[in-house]
Amino acid sequence: MTSSRDPQDKDQAQAPLIEHLIELRSRMIRALVAILVIFLGLYAFANDIYSFVAQPLMALLPEGSQMIATEVASPFLAPFKLTLVVAVFIAVPFVLHQAWAFIAPGLYDNEKRLAIPLLVSSVGLFYAGAAFAYYVVFPLLFQFFTQTGPEDVAVMTDINQYLNFVLKLFFAFGVAFEIPIATFLMIYSGATTVESLSKKRPYILLGCFVIGMLLTPPDVISQSLLAVPMYLLYEVGILFGRLVKRKPADESDEDTESDEP
Repeated sequence: MTSSRDPQDKDQAQAPLIEHLIELRSRMIRALVAILVIFLGLYAFANDIYSFVAQPLMALLPEGSQMIATEVASPFLAPFKLTLVVAVFIAVPFVLHQAWAFIAPGLYDNEKRLAIPLLVSSVGLFYAGAAFAYYVVFPLLFQFFTQTGPEDVAVMTDINQYLNFVLKLFFAFGVAFEIPIATFLMIYSGATTVESLSKKRPYILLGCFVIGMLLTPPDVISQSLLAVPMYLLYEVGILFGRLVKRKPADESDEDTESDEP
């Protein structure tokens, strides 16, 4: 028999869920507003931002050469798209802070102590990967492309195609630089061990070159410029993984119980 208190109990159970959904919506709105504010502040410099991103290629083109727009709306859409991406790029720390503020109340103290350094280092490594692509990879890559073509072929790159190309590389190198974090978390969580990862070095090296082949243009230079740093970052992850001191299961359970309210 259903008691008379069942509807009330059901309402009480739904209340926390509704509160969480409201908070999630609030956090998402704050993140979107931050991106919008940054975008509006940067839009006046949209053409300058595009010129900065195009500089690695423009510096290697013959004197008098320029980029072209093969579509009517490209002169507007390409800088607009790039400025929006840059706004998201700049707002990443704030967006992650909103995500952290939403999930932090449900974490134990020991999880919070680990999560904060991982979040900070993840953002820093992603930025480092993008900077590595711009200052190291782009000059070498574009120098190779502009000097290997026939002499009677003029290099006139479409601004929209160039933007799609560099954004792909920015993302690829940003994600690749997250490898130490992923490796560390796998070791810390007990999903694998340093010894196991060390034995898989040949397969990881091959996998890095396969990923480099899929994410970069079809040439050995760009593939190697992504694959080699990926493998070195994998070694960095193993190095930090050696510092992990796993607690026995009974001790971990005791810590978890002590963190519970």
